[in-house]
Amino acid sequence: MESPEAIVLAAAVVALLGGLVLGLFLGRRREQARQAAEKAEARDEATRIVERAREEARSLRKEGELKGREEAFRLREEWEEEEKRRRAELEKLERRVAERSDSLDQKFDRLNERDQTQEKRAAELREREDLLAARSREVDEAERAAQERLEALAGLSAEEARERLVAGMEEEARAEAAQRIREIKEEAEREANREAKEIIALAIQRMAAEESAQTTVSVVQLPSDDMKGRIIGREGRNIRAFEQATGIDVIIDDTPEAVVLSGFDPIRREVARIAMEKLIEDGRIHPGRIEEMVEKSREEVEEGMQEAARQTLYDLGLHDVHAEVVRVLGRLKYRTSYGQNQLQHSREVARLAGQMAQEMGLDVQLARRAGLLHDVGKGMTHEHEGTHVELGYELCSRYNEPDVVLNSIRAHHDEEPHRYPESFLVTAADAISGARPGARREMFETYVKRLERLESIATDFEGVERCFAVQAGREVRVMVEPDSVDDQEMARLSEKVARRFEEELQYPGQIKVVVIRETRAVDFAR
Repeated sequence: MESPEAIVLAAAVVALLGGLVLGLFLGRRREQARQAAEKAEARDEATRIVERAREEARSLRKEGELKGREEAFRLREEWEEEEKRRRAELEKLERRVAERSDSLDQKFDRLNERDQTQEKRAAELREREDLLAARSREVDEAERAAQERLEALAGLSAEEARERLVAGMEEEARAEAAQRIREIKEEAEREANREAKEIIALAIQRMAAEESAQTTVSVVQLPSDDMKGRIIGREGRNIRAFEQATGIDVIIDDTPEAVVLSGFDPIRREVARIAMEKLIEDGRIHPGRIEEMVEKSREEVEEGMQEAARQTLYDLGLHDVHAEVVRVLGRLKYRTSYGQNQLQHSREVARLAGQMAQEMGLDVQLARRAGLLHDVGKGMTHEHEGTHVELGYELCSRYNEPDVVLNSIRAHHDEEPHRYPESFLVTAADAISGARPGARREMFETYVKRLERLESIATDFEGVERCFAVQAGREVRVMVEPDSVDDQEMARLSEKVARRFEEELQYPGQIKVVVIRETRAVDFAR
């Protein structure tokens, strides 16, 4: 029998082996569980990665689709803009072709008329040749008959008969030649009158529209028709602000890429044109910017007038003219008298007077100076009371111009006698410059004076700050001082101005009086 110690040892060994086997089994199960958990976690991570990849793929696809749509939209807009531009160019080309076609049709019509006239003349010449041939045959027959009669007469030799016959033929030929010369002369006079009338009519047709447009309107080109909406502004605030600041009508119609500025005052119209071009170039169009640009344009126009006066003095070789006289002289650049530009008229009178003075051995520089300044007062008539003679004489005498200049200013309108030979030359040069064909247009001057009178009457009333006559004199816009005229007084003021127009002026139709009262509050953040 085994001892108890052996049995215990065997049991311990068996227990140890069983625990070892159980531990190995449990460890393996734990390792398998861990590996299974890692595999599940790996599968989850793979699933998440795949989902993220799918999400990113979907996002990239959407982004690509959006970019593609944007690019397609942009390309479509560019194509539409290009198509619009090409369509506009085609329309311009079509208009040009139509204009050229009309011009060619007119030329062809004139050529056809001339061909018909030539054919008619050729037919008349053929008839006259036939008539002359018939008369020649009659003369030959008469000559033979006369010769036979002369030979039958007693006491006449053949030589005497021939002399009598030649004398009769010469007398008949002289009478016929005189009649033919008279007919040719009359026909030439009729043809000359017809040709002269045709030339004048063509000149009037070509020049009338251009000249009338240049005296009352200015055209401003736009980069695109979209700019018209920005010029008008929301509810028309921009265009109203522009018209109030300049006193010029802004006409926006179907004319492609252009707006028209209309007004009788050329200085206001030039200021408005420059301001409009600056606003279009700048792109920022609102009432505050409009007033700023209008003020800058006024300064630019003023500087341009001074530069024109200085250039005129330089061209004529005149010096030592006071700055105030130069300033007033420059304002003649945008003044007209019966449609004739006054600065060009004064320059022309100065040159004519200088040339005549040179021929007569007089003072050329003094004659030019007097000719240039004889109408300088017209640069002040829009701002001061009095005639241009009185204003010009007062201005030149204040700044010590020579007596010849002062005498020329008054004498060229017969307000005092001519005391110097140069003043006679200035008066003659003024008549030559003003009387040449096409120099002046009296109807336009009358129209401008009527509009100036409208503005002058309206500004006579108390509280009126400024006034603009627009719409060819059919409307007068009166801007009043808000502190001097209240809302109730505005109605009475418009009625007073309208009644004054009825009493003092004659005009067709009716005149609309608009009184504008605007209050502003201005402060600065510092």
